[in-house]
Amino acid sequence: MHSITDVMEITVSERSRCPWGDSTPEYAAYHDEEWGVPLRGRDAMFERVSLEAFQSGLSWITILRKRESFRAAFAGFVPELVAGFGDADVARLMADAGIVRNRAKIHATIGNARAVLDLDRPLDELLWSFAPTNHPRPATLADVPAITDESKAMAKELKKRGLAFVGPTTCYALMQATGMVDDHIATCWRATSR
Repeated sequence: MHSITDVMEITVSERSRCPWGDSTPEYAAYHDEEWGVPLRGRDAMFERVSLEAFQSGLSWITILRKRESFRAAFAGFVPELVAGFGDADVARLMADAGIVRNRAKIHATIGNARAVLDLDRPLDELLWSFAPTNHPRPATLADVPAITDESKAMAKELKKRGLAFVGPTTCYALMQATGMVDDHIATCWRATSR
């Protein structure tokens, strides 16, 4: 049994994480500091929706490593600014090696910003309305779902409201990343610290 002093002296590298959280230093920091932490705020949630959409078909580490470039390229993910992007901005973004240069995803992000501005309620409130009330902690990674009924419902609602690149798998990843669900496995220090 560790004393409180012993526990405080455990270094970050000695923590028991979800297995993916130990694969790179960037993942370790993201796992320990962000993933599964409840996030609120329209602009912060718009950024996460956008980054999850850009991740579709790619590894999250690719997006994580380009996140600062994405923030610069997309005006800090302020919907009013992104909604005003035009053809010159699309050309600029397509030439920006610091981001994922996918024309469909760039157009979707601009269109999503416009859709966010048209919402009848704040984006974060809408997204959090799909958070499950009872979500069992997974024992292992094999117990972590890729989609849930809630992520299917979220995707359907977001598409109905004009957002694109927001399928059920992307929505579930968003739910995990923003703390709507807590999928830290049972042996992870983040699970045991709550």
